[in-house]
Amino acid sequence: MTTGSRFRPDRRTLGRRGLLRIGGGAAALAALSPVLTACSDSGGSGKLRLVGVADQQKPVEELVARYRTSHPDAEFATSFAPTDQVQTVLRTQLAGGNAPDVHVLYPGSGSAMSMVELAKAGLLADLSEQSWTKEVPSNFHPAYRHEGKTYLYSAGSSVIGAIHNKKAFARAGVEPPRTWDELLDVCAELKAKGIIPIALGTQTPWVTQLISYALVPNAVYARNPAFDAEMASGKAHFRDSGWADAMGKYQELQRRGFFNENPNGTTYEQQTSMVASGRAAMAVQVSAVLANFRQAARNPDDLGMFPFPGGDDAAKLWIPAGIVVGLGISARSRNSAEAKAFVEFLGKQQNVDRWARSVAAIPFKRDAATRTDPALDGFLPLIDDSRAVPFMDQSWPNAEVQPAHFAAVQDLLAGKTDVDGALGQMDEAYGKKS
Repeated sequence: MTTGSRFRPDRRTLGRRGLLRIGGGAAALAALSPVLTACSDSGGSGKLRLVGVADQQKPVEELVARYRTSHPDAEFATSFAPTDQVQTVLRTQLAGGNAPDVHVLYPGSGSAMSMVELAKAGLLADLSEQSWTKEVPSNFHPAYRHEGKTYLYSAGSSVIGAIHNKKAFARAGVEPPRTWDELLDVCAELKAKGIIPIALGTQTPWVTQLISYALVPNAVYARNPAFDAEMASGKAHFRDSGWADAMGKYQELQRRGFFNENPNGTTYEQQTSMVASGRAAMAVQVSAVLANFRQAARNPDDLGMFPFPGGDDAAKLWIPAGIVVGLGISARSRNSAEAKAFVEFLGKQQNVDRWARSVAAIPFKRDAATRTDPALDGFLPLIDDSRAVPFMDQSWPNAEVQPAHFAAVQDLLAGKTDVDGALGQMDEAYGKKS
């Protein structure tokens, strides 16, 4: 996700590729195209043209307003749209040379709108001279950089964990689990009280990947941090790796009846509603959607979030933390100097903090004044202890693996394949050239 993941949804879609690519449909795309085209036509007017994803509209607009207080002559033409639509239209505009000056950009590789793919095509401006780039932690470099140059601005990382309804947990007399066995016990207690333990909405494709991503850090990277490099060199595969353990646990949750009925017929919106209302106790989700869950709840304080335990030792838990969708500058920008000045402004600590907090992310750099969303408190020690890995798709070599993963999980839940077959689908997609 990455994610993507990408990623989070603007009620319908998740705004980070890594975690997120969803088909938008021809009608929606046709409706969007004039909006972005009109934005691109402002070239030459002196306005800085910016296109972002809808779920990040609030922080971007707030930061644009802040920028203009110190740059009163700066003018912006902004537009925002759901992830899938933005990706399709922007990629076409980039190739045609009429892209906006500043535009949404996804971390790592694995998407047609990812940083690596656009950098390889020569479509992005180099941001390496900006001061904030020197503070990006080395373990995040693959998400921000290609061949030593920085092309992506992102405020930080989202985590995947369990968004839970505290009242539902209290009704069952349970606490957030810290190990896999505790999780199974908690789910059994919840089920016995008539509460759906885990809401799952895999009719919405990007939701399929989240439980996998929550389990894989313990099953794969805690044991073999070099797994991605071994995959790239052909020494490792999804099959016969810790992925089989993670997918087996995914299947075990279904076999024990810990999901709602018919996950493949349940949408993300329905998943959100089930947890927000307390009909379900939790959902494995990316932290960027916390705002949506809170908005759906009668009392936002009823909702919390905890690391989803995929291992047997709470002291050795690993989690997924993927760089959130950010911004890049077109290599053909007609307002390059202004665009770079704006991104340099975004890289100031207070602005990194503002954007990250708005989307429930953890800033890529923190200082004594940084205040993250309190729901993320349980994740910070794991981040600081280097027990976090990027969303898996952010290192995949092409845009085929993620949709193969979506389909494999849906087939697994529908009983159309087994774990070996599902991972075989992913291995086949991984082997395709980018």
